[in-house]
Amino acid sequence: MEVQERILDTAFHLFRQYGTRSITMDDIAVRMGISKKTLYAHFADKSDLVMNVMDRHLKLMQAQCIESRTQAKDAVEELFLVMKMLEERLRNMNPVAMMDLQKFHAKAFRLFEDHKNVFMLDMVRQNLQRGIEEGLFRPDLELDILAHFRTASAMFCFQPELFPMNGYDMTKVQRVLLEHFLYGVATLKGYKEIEKYKNERLP
Repeated sequence: MEVQERILDTAFHLFRQYGTRSITMDDIAVRMGISKKTLYAHFADKSDLVMNVMDRHLKLMQAQCIESRTQAKDAVEELFLVMKMLEERLRNMNPVAMMDLQKFHAKAFRLFEDHKNVFMLDMVRQNLQRGIEEGLFRPDLELDILAHFRTASAMFCFQPELFPMNGYDMTKVQRVLLEHFLYGVATLKGYKEIEKYKNERLP
């Protein structure tokens, strides 16, 4: 793996676990066994590194979401595939990471906000439309309202005032909220599909 890719991977795992504020460039260099000179040869400063970590992470997530949509045989399976991907990416994530991003890295946070308000919103809207066409979701759904609702509720796990990190597992919060949303939009046919995928993918 290229040195720059290794730096981005190492920084992502450290930022995800401890937040950006408490992790220094020294910490990353020591973890990788490289000099700070090598680190700064690839990234101008910590803000530049955080920006690149976020950009790479979001592009990988977007590619996996699109792949899930392509692979899934229906709208319900698509959401369960996306949930599986999110569980892997959110595992061991500290909610303080998102708070640090908002407080100390405005450009990187705007990148995330754009991802949420454009890409995520469009993916949810397309999934709802797909589900309606497949007879899995109710035909009377208000797509725009529900797409915004689902996108907003996906962010709840990053709010420690709602779900304190010492009392809640982020992946479980995401799973429960997704199931609640799915049951609310499903037809009887869709309900049966949800039960099937729950048994198959989320034992």
